[in-house]
Amino acid sequence: MNPLHPLIARLVDDYGYPLLDQDTLDACIAAPGDTVLFCAGDPLLYPECLDVAVVLPELMRAFSGRFRAAVVSRELEAELQARYGFNRWPSLVFLRDGGYVGVLSGILDWSVYLARIQDLLAAPTARPPSIGIAVSASVSHCH
Repeated sequence: MNPLHPLIARLVDDYGYPLLDQDTLDACIAAPGDTVLFCAGDPLLYPECLDVAVVLPELMRAFSGRFRAAVVSRELEAELQARYGFNRWPSLVFLRDGGYVGVLSGILDWSVYLARIQDLLAAPTARPPSIGIAVSASVSHCH
């Protein structure tokens, strides 16, 4: 298991956000209500994940009780990326009652976070976008 960067570990240790692993992921996703999953990515490759790690508790405070947060372990991030179709790190994946609502990727201005999260909290669940799979067409010459 990859050790967490101290700013990400702080979310688990100081704020009590669960660190999701293979055993806890599905229960968290299926929980009733609104949930945000923090998929940080590698802090060395995506340093803005540390900015999001600092902003997330402030967002939780701004939306007091409207949603709960969890940190996705690095080992599960690729699975979540494939499941929810985001292609940028870090990402906050918003879910409701087990259904996909939307995703916010990268670090955003505070006012943009507030507006987009308000929209996501009011939005219905939807099918997650696909990350896209390369398709090659072959010509068949059947006669």
